[in-house]
Formats: sequence, C-alpha cells, structure tokens
Amino acid sequence: MDPDSGAKPPEGGASAAPRGEGRSSRRRKAKRNGKRRDAAPVNHSGSAGSATPAGRPHAQEPNPMARKRKRRRAKSGGAPRPAEGSAAPAVADQVQARSQTEPQSHPGKSRNRRKKNRGGRGLQGRPLMPAKAAPGAAKLPAPAVARPASAKDARGRAGEASAPDARAEKTAYVNDLYAALDLGTNNCRLLVAQPTRPGQFRVVDAFSRIVRLGEGLGASRRLSPEAMDRAVEALRICAAKLANKPIRRMRLIATEACRSAENGEAFLARVTAETGLKLEIIDRETEARLAVSGCSSLVGREARSVVLFDIGGGSSEIAVIRIGDNRSSRLANHITHWTSLPVGVVTLSERHGGRDVTPDVFAAMVAEVEGMLAGFDCPPLAFSRRQGAEDFHLIGTSGTVTTLAGVHLDLPRYDRRKVDGLWLSDAEVSAMQAKLLSWDFAGRAANPCIGPDRADLVLAGCAILEAIRRRWPSPRMRVADRGLREGLLTDMMADDGVWRRLRPRRPGSNQGGAHPGASGHEEAGAS
Repeated sequence: MDPDSGAKPPEGGASAAPRGEGRSSRRRKAKRNGKRRDAAPVNHSGSAGSATPAGRPHAQEPNPMARKRKRRRAKSGGAPRPAEGSAAPAVADQVQARSQTEPQSHPGKSRNRRKKNRGGRGLQGRPLMPAKAAPGAAKLPAPAVARPASAKDARGRAGEASAPDARAEKTAYVNDLYAALDLGTNNCRLLVAQPTRPGQFRVVDAFSRIVRLGEGLGASRRLSPEAMDRAVEALRICAAKLANKPIRRMRLIATEACRSAENGEAFLARVTAETGLKLEIIDRETEARLAVSGCSSLVGREARSVVLFDIGGGSSEIAVIRIGDNRSSRLANHITHWTSLPVGVVTLSERHGGRDVTPDVFAAMVAEVEGMLAGFDCPPLAFSRRQGAEDFHLIGTSGTVTTLAGVHLDLPRYDRRKVDGLWLSDAEVSAMQAKLLSWDFAGRAANPCIGPDRADLVLAGCAILEAIRRRWPSPRMRVADRGLREGLLTDMMADDGVWRRLRPRRPGSNQGGAHPGASGHEEAGAS
C-alpha cells in the first residue's frame, strides 16, 4: 500500500505480516554473525509490485539501520521520530513493542552461553561449582539398585563389626611387660621387657649383681650365711623394681647353687618371706633349653649344626643342635643331645685356685673338663659339616666369652652393644686366652672388662672354653651376651601368642619370617 495515498492502513498495521518472517531473518543474521561474512544479505522487504495474499496487504518495512536507531531511542526513553505518513507511528509502536518483548523471548540464550563452561574446570585447574538446579524443580532420588545379599557381603559386614575387637586384641599385648629373674651360682640377674616386632622385645629395665651364692658350696654342700645375705639383698632390689611396674607375667628361677645345696629349699623360703618373690628351681635340661631359646636369633639361616654352651658358676650346659630343611620357629625343638657338666667358674677356681694361675694349673683345669666331656655320648658332627663351610656355628653365652670379646676389642668400658653377636676367629680366641694367662691377678683386675670381681674366675672359664673347643673344633666362635633371662622372656611371650597378634598378615604366607638378630641392649632377639 502506498503510504502517500492517505488510505487507512490495514488492521494490525505492519504487524499483519507473517510473524515469523522478520524474526527468522534476524535469527539467521545472528547465526551468520562472525561465521559467514560473505553470505548474501536477505531482502526482507517485498517490492511494491510483489504479490501479496488477498486481504493481507504487506507494508514496506523501514531501513534496518533506522529500526536499530529507533530501538535505541525507545530503550533510552526518547520518543522516536515519526516517519512521513500515517503508517510511521504504527511501525514505531511495533518496533518498541518488539524491543520490550524480544529480550524475554529467549531469556536463557545468552545466559546459557555464559554458563557453558560452568561444569568444567577453571583457569587454575580447580573444579567449578556445579550448576544449581532450577527453582521449583524437584530433585529425583537416585534409583535403588537391588542386589542380592551374598555370603561374602555377610562376611564383610561381620569383619567390619569385629574389626575394632581385632585391633584391640592385636594391641592388647603391645604395652604389656614381662619379667625374668635368674638367680645363679655367681650372679643375680633381672630383665623386664616389652614385646615389639615378631621374635623380638625391647628391654625396659635390667639389673645384674655378682652375689657368689655358690661360694664354698663345693666343700660344704651348703649355702653360706654370707652368700645368702648377699643374694637376699640383691633380690630385694629386684622386688622393688617389679613392684613399681605393671608386669603381666613373670618367671623367677634358681639354678645350680640352689639345686645342689642341701639348704637350697630353706633359702628360697627365706627369700619369699623377706622379699615376696617366689623362685622355682629348674632342672638341668630346662636350663639347657632356655639357653638355646635365648640365643636362637644369633643362629644364621645357613646353619645346619650348632653347638651352644653356657658356662655358669656351678655348672656348664652344652646343647647339640641339628637343623634340617624344616626349621622350627623354636630352635630348642632341634636339640638332639645335651649335657650339664657339674663344673663352673666358681667351683673350678675353688678347686684349682683362681688368683695365681700358672700354665700347669690351667692345663690341669682343662684336663678335668675334658674328662667330663668324654662321658658325653654325642655323635660327631663331621658327617653333617662340609670342610670350610659356614653351616656350623659354635656359640658361647657366658661371662667368660663376653669378657674375651671385650678384651679383644680393647674397650675402655664393657659395652654390650659391641659384644653381643660378635664373631671371633679361632686364632683370636687363642690369643686372648694366652694374653689373660700372661697377666697376674692385679693385671686382670685392672682391665675394665674384667674387674676385681671376675679376676679370679676368668681363667677357670677359659679352661672350660678350651676343653669345649677341643671337642668341637671350629674356625670361629660367636659371642652371645644373653642367656636364661632371654629364654624365659621368649617362652612366655611365645606361649601368650604375642607375636602372632602383632605379626602383619601377608597374602599368600602363613608363616612368619626370619628372626632378625638383636642390636644393642634396647632390643633383644627372641624366637
């Protein structure tokens, strides 16, 4: 329709044209923006001579640039400049109406573009907050997946329920203390320890004192009053140490002096009455087994035969061990022969004299012990040993061998950490014995590893050691600063199953590993 004709515009004005025509053109332009600049523009205004549907006259739309200017004026509040003719106000009103309605026609379009990366990662790699749910939208619960209960699940739930109990049971023995006391012919020793890794324990407290309970026992067959007084005084100290600690289990033993003395039982009754400690007298076989248990961690995995000896004050225990392919966790189970010689450093030195020991006196002591060993019926170990191999161990646990090791190392003060587990060659042992034999009593007493309390006993111990070395020759000897106390602690902890509770379960393995050697006085080995 010609705008200059003055005729009344059709009802609805320019908006009578199809509604989607102009909008679709703008959408196509928006999609082309920045993508196809070479695209030909679409002419949305029909020519004056174009055919229009009957009854729907089509008015020519204004210039798009003019329409944009009018839209900006409408947003800023300014009145649009009317075009010539009566159709201009209608067009302006329609443009203003479209400007007010178009931003709301697609409210989430531009917002969705800004929120496009909301669920991704930010510039510094941090996950962004998840998009919030639309208001009023109900959150559907996740569908429950029905899964039939199996026996494995039941076992898992049962294991979860019993896990605190298992952990409590595992740690129940960690803080427990065990005590072992050994009242021998020459020493009174106490050891308080706490279990640690499988086969080992940590020493919490220790006590040792030379009491010479067996002094004069060989001649009178009775314990002297002076010797009993010294022993009771030492046992009072041990009782005070035990009373101040939460001891879970203890074992207190007495050996050869109380075993062979006529008044041994009466002396132990006095100990109980004055100190509250109840000691038990063990037999010689038990003593030999305890010595092996206390030193078993020093036996290497390559060993196939072992001779372990314990030179005491009134007796000397010797155990012969043969280890096959199936090694038991308790080395004492491999003992094939054992003996207990009724001779020790105290009894031998009293018979031959311990202060002034000449080479002839030393040879006489060795001959006496060799005569006792001759009555020990034990097959030789040569058939199970290879020449020059390391599958044979000679292990000594006593004050004699630890003294030799300390003198060999020339220690300014005896140090158990440097002595325990030390290997001495056969030549080194012979050299130490000859060195001690060349010293007089004052020279031996001046040595810090011997002292005046052992100066008259050390050569008697060397004589017993020499007889054992002649019976079982070995290119080397291992020194063990441990014995009955460690054996007592080992047996008590093993009987209580401490290390089974503390041992971590390894997949595919139902047995514990090797028993590591001890290092220092803080932790001693056991098995």
